[in-house]
Amino acid sequence: MMLRSFIAIEMPAELQDAMDKSTAGLKKALARPLVRWATPHNVHLTMKFLGDVSPANLELLAQALKVETGQHAGFSLSIGGLGVFPNPRRPRIVWIGIEAPAALQALHHGIEAAAAHLGYEPENRPFSPHLTIGRVNQNASAAEVQQIRAALEQTRVGALGAVAVEAVHIFKSDLQPGGAVYTHLYTAALGK
Repeated sequence: MMLRSFIAIEMPAELQDAMDKSTAGLKKALARPLVRWATPHNVHLTMKFLGDVSPANLELLAQALKVETGQHAGFSLSIGGLGVFPNPRRPRIVWIGIEAPAALQALHHGIEAAAAHLGYEPENRPFSPHLTIGRVNQNASAAEVQQIRAALEQTRVGALGAVAVEAVHIFKSDLQPGGAVYTHLYTAALGK
């Protein structure tokens, strides 16, 4: 049985709550089906989406991840700001920003290299750290896109806090009608 999996950095519950509170008005203005909002306690920083993984490969990934993360010291991320990908004229992903030190880029590069060594496709886009909080309906009309842009322009998300990154996790993702359900599978601690 294949497991839909990804590697991510968890966000503390207090920060997830702060993100939820700071975007409550936006979520009210842009309700489903216009934007599918992430469950607040599911919000995380994806380091590598793996796709379908066999249980045997999961074990190999966990070992490779532990070796890689052991070579990186812990660091801190600053969370805040609001944006969209790819741009405000064609919003697809609504995100909260991350001010990332070089240590995050180095960790991401190491995780990509370890996954590629095990046969996983490297990401072809540059790493752009963010916390996805919503996905825009792909069938949104031009008027709805304008409504989304206006709501985003009226919403300010300031600095929400800092996160001490001490570990990276492998999660399983089960797609359910009410949204994805994430199950923690492995933890790989960063070196001290």
